[in-house]
Amino acid sequence: MTVIRSLAFNFVFYVNLIVQMLFWTPYFFLSPRHRAWMVPKFWSHSSLWLMEKLAGTKSDVSGLENLPRGSFILAPKHQSFWDAIAFFPYLRDPLYILKRELQWIPFFGWYIMKMRMIPVNRGKRSVALKQAVADAKREMADNRQLIIYPEGTRRAPGDEPAYKYGIVEIYAQLGLPVVPVAHVAGLYWPRRKFMRYPGTIHARFLPPIPPGLDREEFMTRLVAVTEAACDQMLIEAARSRNPPPMPPTAVKRLRELGERDAGNSG
Repeated sequence: MTVIRSLAFNFVFYVNLIVQMLFWTPYFFLSPRHRAWMVPKFWSHSSLWLMEKLAGTKSDVSGLENLPRGSFILAPKHQSFWDAIAFFPYLRDPLYILKRELQWIPFFGWYIMKMRMIPVNRGKRSVALKQAVADAKREMADNRQLIIYPEGTRRAPGDEPAYKYGIVEIYAQLGLPVVPVAHVAGLYWPRRKFMRYPGTIHARFLPPIPPGLDREEFMTRLVAVTEAACDQMLIEAARSRNPPPMPPTAVKRLRELGERDAGNSG
């Protein structure tokens, strides 16, 4: 049954994406950027609603009181496509740093350019980081909220943290608070797999890290608070009544946390 529900959701998810892109195109491109954000935010809500109804996977995002007013940096864990669409509806005018190749996708890339995202050439890391910081400074002056994934690429739940230096440089250069985001969405919407497992994806906006910290102190604090919250969520998911299949990385981490009998290997 889980396979059938996963297939049904995946099919409807992409149909919903294509239909909404086509349907909203006139309104989206003729509207000011702030008003046009209604379209991708509506698509996000509808996608998560479809996931709940078809795959049985609910989404629960908490900690909204930790989001500062005005400009700030949002730093989520990156485990799944879920965390690419679940958070921007809570922000007034979000901004992503993303690989430039996404701009080349018909319709999708046009939407990205309309929202003034920051494309980077990941093949030239030092040059890309310098340009991304300059572009982010310009955009954040317009009271936007920057979403950046500190680990750069999707990693499996429970995997060893691999935070990149880019988040440190952006934090130091922009002088803005950073809001870490903890979740274990990869248990329910795994990377590179079509399966969607029933349950509830819990995510939490953690208290913001204030600007002005030393680079090393900031990185240490970001990793510590994010990973501690993710560990707790991993334990809670493993102890739940109907836990999702646990990848080897999650099983290993649970054992390190003393949860030797929690969850099941998937």
